[in-house]
Order: sequence, then structure tokens, then C-alpha cells
Amino acid sequence: MTPGDETVHDEACPLLPHSHAESQTSSQASPTPLPLGQLAALCAVRLVDPIAFTQLFPYVNDFISDLHLTDDPSRIGFYSGLVESTFAVSQLCSIYLWAKLSDKIGRKPVILTGTLGTATTTMAFGLSKSLRGILSARCLGGLFSGNIAVIHSVVGEITDSTNQARAIPIYALMWQVGSVVGPLIGGTFSHAASKYPDVLGYDIFQRYPYFFPCLISAIIAFVGVFLGFVFLQETLPSKCKRNNEKKCSSTGSSGPSSQVESPILEHKTMSLKEVLAYPAISALVASGFSLSFLATSFDVVFVLFCYSSVQSGGLAFSASKIGWSLAISGGISSVLQMFFMPYLLRTFNCAKMYVFSMGAWPLAYFCLPFLNLIARWGSTEGGELNANATAILWVGIAVTLGLSRIGFLAFSTSMILVKEHSPIPGALSQSNGIVQFAMCFARSFAPFLVSSLFALSIDNNLLGGYLWVIVMICLSIFINIDSRRILLHSKKTVS
Repeated sequence: MTPGDETVHDEACPLLPHSHAESQTSSQASPTPLPLGQLAALCAVRLVDPIAFTQLFPYVNDFISDLHLTDDPSRIGFYSGLVESTFAVSQLCSIYLWAKLSDKIGRKPVILTGTLGTATTTMAFGLSKSLRGILSARCLGGLFSGNIAVIHSVVGEITDSTNQARAIPIYALMWQVGSVVGPLIGGTFSHAASKYPDVLGYDIFQRYPYFFPCLISAIIAFVGVFLGFVFLQETLPSKCKRNNEKKCSSTGSSGPSSQVESPILEHKTMSLKEVLAYPAISALVASGFSLSFLATSFDVVFVLFCYSSVQSGGLAFSASKIGWSLAISGGISSVLQMFFMPYLLRTFNCAKMYVFSMGAWPLAYFCLPFLNLIARWGSTEGGELNANATAILWVGIAVTLGLSRIGFLAFSTSMILVKEHSPIPGALSQSNGIVQFAMCFARSFAPFLVSSLFALSIDNNLLGGYLWVIVMICLSIFINIDSRRILLHSKKTVS
């Protein structure tokens, strides 16, 4: 044994390190079969959140406009950003509490309660008639959606190092699928009574033109609750061991790898300070914050960019076109997750993949102003785009959104890195909770900040109205450089 291989053990450190156990097992055994029932139930529950979250994107600016809060169209972005920031702040306040609660009462009740709350608050959002009502619904929705770290933890608890390259892309795909379905629901079924009077011309949909897409999203959430209640099994280590140790091993990974890992699956808890003392976890927390800021800012500013007039630096898209643009984005993500991510995870180091994905953000922001230049170039006197400009514009949108979806792959690799570097298995939920807390903290102010920067740049014609682009490119470059700290602390990179 070389000096570099020595490990200091104390009463809180397992005799067989988790990473060593997995590496020895993976070299000796074939991949562990996936627990398909558990994974399917998790995917059904995971699908709820992105649909409920993204279905409002195509019409949120119109919703705010209908409230007549301002006569200045450029100020609408401020209020729509406030709506999203309210959701993120509420989620921020609840995410670590949900994670801690799941360590006490179990994963399943926390997941089902949060999903049920998401369904209820989504309907309340569609029935709102004032800014206060909208903010209240989004606030409650954020509180219930804070269980995302718990769902991530269950994925980690039912997989091991031999099958996570297959399971996590499938799980992560649910966000992409929801990101396709959600905007299509919002863009297609807002103002349902006027669009489809023969089928949906009911009084409630006339009085609440944005309720029907919220109702569809809520029904999907209720279905997710039902499927989770029937098929989702408890994976909290202490509860599994107390109920039936053999049953616990069957709900998670089975086979030779689980036999190696079972001695270290004792359910222990650590304090927040102890978890953050691990350099890899603290680096993932900091980088997760930055990743979430860039991703949230891009999603918010892209919608504002599409909604704004061509003269103001945007694309003047309707709600339906915005919905189709976001659907294209989700479709690109689905292809990346399903057909490329499993191979990449098996072939390349996860930490290096994370850094590579972060490098796509400066390019994604760089492409946005060129879309406006295409729209200006192809605009006719009536304000419509000619056929050639339309084709070029949609190709440009696909390229830009494709770059952003490469950046979004960092979320999937972050999940794996958190699992690999969790101090002990019992601290996995806490580790996920801390990282998700940092991500939600960034989401709490990113919409407000980027929408305000967007409005400031356009109102004052700063750098031709593109100051927001320069700022975001510079931030993206700095964040990409900072993310390389993860390479220094990654177990596989160091070894």
C-alpha cells in the first residue's frame, strides 16, 4: 500500500469506504438489474413538477398583461420575474426541511404530500384574478415542490455504481419530457374557450382563460400521486431495516453489489457543518448555485426575448410560438438524455463531463442577439418574416436551444457527483438537500435580476440594448472556470 492509499478511520467512518466498495464490485460483477417498478414510479412523480412549472411560460406575460398592472409593455417582464422568484424563494425555504423530514418519517409520504400540494396550487394559480392571488399560489406551490431533493435521494438509494448510468438519464429525461409537454399545454390551451368554443366554450374557461392548462397539469399531478401511492416503495434505510431487511434490498439494487454495500447502509445523520466540511460537497454546492443561476436566467430571458418586439431586440413571438420553441428545447434535451447521456456516462469521467457541459452556457447566450438580427433582416413592411428568414430563424433557435440543453446536462451529472461524494449513505438526503437548496437560492433571485437587467438594457439602449447579453456571457465564462474546482476534489479524477 502506498502512502496515498492510506485512509484515516474513526467511529463515524465505515471500514469499507463506499467508493472503494463500488469500484471493487463494478470490476467483479456485471451491472445490477434496474428496479424497474421503483424507477417507473419515480419517473411518474418526477414528471409532475416540470409540467406544472413550464406550462405557464408561454402565457405568463399575457396573464400579467391582463391584470393591467402597468401600461408599459417593457415592465411586464418585471412582474413575470417576480412571479417566478416568489416560487423559488418559497421552494428555497422548504427544500432542506423536506429533506430532514424525510429522514424521520420516510421518503414516500414526503414525495406524495409535495406532489398533491403541487396539483392543488396549480389549479389555484389558474383561478387567480389578481397579482396577490398569483403570488400566493406560486408561494404555496414553491413550498410543496421543495421535495425534489427527496426524489433525487430515492434515485440514489435504488441504484448503484453499476446501473446508475442507465437509471439517471431515464430519470432526468422526465424533466425534458415535462419541458416539452408543459409549454405545449400552456400555449395550446390558454384562452381555451375562445380557441375551441365548440368543445371548451364553458363559462368557467371564459372567466378564467388560463385555468384549463392549469387543470390539465393538475390532473397529471393527481395521476402521479396515485401511481406513487400504489407503486412507490419506501427506501429510507432505517425504515427498510426495521421493517424487513430482505425487502429493503429488493427495493433497491440486488445482486453481488448490494451484498458488498449492505454493511455500510447504516442510517446515520450528520450536521450541516459536517456535510459541508467535505470539499467535494462544498464545491458541488457552489457550482450548483451557479449552474442554477445560468439555467434559470436563460429560461426566463429566452421567453422575454421571444415575447419582446423585434425593434426592442426580441422576436415578437405569440404564446403558441413560444410554446413550440420551448417544446423544441425539451425535444433536444430528450434526445441528448436518451441516446447520448448513457454512453457518455459509461465512457467519460463524470466530473469532466460536468465541466464540459458548463462550457456550453457562454455560447448559448452569445447566440441570442443573432436571432434578433435575423428577425430584423427578414422582416417585411407588415412586420412578418419572409420564408427564408423564418427557416433560418428556426434553425438558429434550434442551435441556441441545443447549446443550452447541453448546459442542462450538468444537472444530471451533478446528481451522480453528489451520490459519489456523499460522506456516508445516511447523509445522501442531506447532501442532496444542501445542493438543491443552493440551486433554489439561485432560482429565487435569478428571474427578477435577469428580467430587470433585460428591461434596463432595452429601456436605456445600453450597448444597443444588448448589455444583458454581455453581462451573462461574462458571468458564464467566470462560472465555467470556477466549476473546474470539482475536478480537484472528484474521487475518480484524483485517483
